[in-house]
Amino acid sequence: MKRSEMEANLFCIHCNDETPHMIIYINNEITKIECEDCRHIVELKVDIMKEFYKEIYERVSTKPSRITQEYKKDLNMFLSRLPIRVVSKPYRLIRELKESRKVIRQYRKR
Repeated sequence: MKRSEMEANLFCIHCNDETPHMIIYINNEITKIECEDCRHIVELKVDIMKEFYKEIYERVSTKPSRITQEYKKDLNMFLSRLPIRVVSKPYRLIRELKESRKVIRQYRKR
């Protein structure tokens, strides 16, 4: 689960002017927009667990086709990197789960 931020100039109804705003996304879903001048915040409700499950489902369901594309593109490279990837996968999975848990905790604290 990814949390990303983007800055954009938007019209603020409190400032009555176009001002810089910070837009916060969780998995490409806008969750918060904050005016950087007056600090007015607009929060959008997102079902964080639904987003998490959707991400997991998407990754698991597309894995076979991604592997197939990868080995069709370059079989030698695929086979040479496979042992390293198999060994490192648990660590990568743990790192991603920690990141997702961190985002979920931050979002639920609001």
